[in-house]
Amino acid sequence: QSDIDDSDYAENSPEAEIIARGRLSGRVYKEYFHHGGNYFTLFMLLLLFVISQVATSGNDYWLSYWTNLETVRHINNTSEVKEFANMYNDSFLGSIFTLNSDGLLSTVDAIYVYTFCIIACTVTTLLRNFLFMKICVNSSCNLHNSMFSSLVQARMSFFHINSSGRILNRFSKDMGTMDEYLPKIMLGALQVFCVVCGIFTIEVIINPWMLIPIVVLVILFYFVMIFYLKTTQNVKRLEGVTKSPLFSHVNATLNGLPTIRSGGVQIEKMMRKQFDVFQDRHSGTWYLFLSSSSAFGIFTNLVMCLFLAVLCFSLVLMSKNDSVEDRQVGLAISQSLILIGCLQYGIKQFIETMSLMTSVERVLQYTNLPQEGPIISDNPPSSTWPSQGQLILKNVSMKYHSDDLPVLKNLNVSIEPGWKVGVVGRTGAGKSSLISALFRLFNEGLKGEIEIDGRDTSTVGLSELRCKISIVPQEPVLFSESLRYNLDPFSQYDDVKLWEVLRQVKLNDTALDQEIFHGGHNFSVGQRQLICLARAILRNNRLLVLDEATANIDS
Repeated sequence: QSDIDDSDYAENSPEAEIIARGRLSGRVYKEYFHHGGNYFTLFMLLLLFVISQVATSGNDYWLSYWTNLETVRHINNTSEVKEFANMYNDSFLGSIFTLNSDGLLSTVDAIYVYTFCIIACTVTTLLRNFLFMKICVNSSCNLHNSMFSSLVQARMSFFHINSSGRILNRFSKDMGTMDEYLPKIMLGALQVFCVVCGIFTIEVIINPWMLIPIVVLVILFYFVMIFYLKTTQNVKRLEGVTKSPLFSHVNATLNGLPTIRSGGVQIEKMMRKQFDVFQDRHSGTWYLFLSSSSAFGIFTNLVMCLFLAVLCFSLVLMSKNDSVEDRQVGLAISQSLILIGCLQYGIKQFIETMSLMTSVERVLQYTNLPQEGPIISDNPPSSTWPSQGQLILKNVSMKYHSDDLPVLKNLNVSIEPGWKVGVVGRTGAGKSSLISALFRLFNEGLKGEIEIDGRDTSTVGLSELRCKISIVPQEPVLFSESLRYNLDPFSQYDDVKLWEVLRQVKLNDTALDQEIFHGGHNFSVGQRQLICLARAILRNNRLLVLDEATANIDS
């Protein structure tokens, strides 16, 4: 069985995405419904499924009885009337309703019972469907929030080796499947399961010997479905995995569109050919999934036709011996005809549900990502820490992955308060890695001690540490909000201070409420870096990191 803990995070290679194999673990279904409601809610849902099916099957059975009742009422054979009446005089009908002189139930009372069955069936079905959809919506929302929270606090090594397309696939395709398709298809599968159980119950009541072919039919479908599910679930997982490179390719193409166009026709043809390869792989797996589903539908039809033939043959034999009534024969055959179409549809829905649950499995993988460390420590530093800004590195070594070589080796540095220190080196010398070490971005691969004002940063929560260090990155990042929000997202400063820092970076001609487009494209790269610099000045931290902050700023 598959395990939802097998995810494609830091320990996996960046070239391939992990594919869970085998049948879906029962834990996937348990976690899905556990995120949708508590045990009492799930028990009420189960109870509504049972009550609604009892009302539906009882409605069909009562209609058969009522039809035969009116037939007997209008015939002149007194012996048949008495025989029919004696069948129910000693039943619950005689204790609830007043029977006429012939011992038959009145038409008005029969209408009352039939109306009650219809109302009970309608009300319980509506309540059941509403509660089920509510549970599914809650499960999708809670799983999305859990996955997002886990992803935000995941180790940086996870993002170092997993492409953006692989992550977007979880939030787009898999979450879309859980929101749009899974609830409807799962509800259809459960409805058909209840209907099939009701039909089997009616047929066993009419002809107890039908229990033998029903058991054989259930066992046959069980083993066939195990064999089929093993194939279709792996195909569905493969379909989900082949879509991740497609997302990554489209995302990379859109981001690098100016470079692709400047490269000429050959580059465009190469990118188009790569897209066709990724698309063909995904289309092939999707077509294989549809073909296997159609083949299983043909097999289901053949088996159900054989079951109907056995049922009709047994009912013919029993009717010759007067072991079964005509109304019961009609009810059994009509229910079996419903069963043929219903069972094929239900099995397809059930198998489709099992296949779509692989999306839940993939989402659950991202709810258990290794976390980078505690956000808040048990012994938080004072609000004035650091007051001086002294930075000491003792034998600091860092690697991005457990199998990689160290990018920082036994680094020993002592920086006193007020110093301005520049780090110069060729590409790959470890300048950006030093920044990562200061912010403990790759905490699991960091060794040695980093002290700020005499306190080891490993004893400080990551949020507490990072909010005390300001940075102006080489590639500035702005939010799609107002300029005020980008400077002060938590509304900690008044407008006077905001205008003061804008004057210091020569951006005082910009309105605080000016909207910043996606990625800050309505500002130049230099202006974006100036906004990041203004944000750092506003925080007034004792440690400020500049990663080529003036590379795009005019003198």
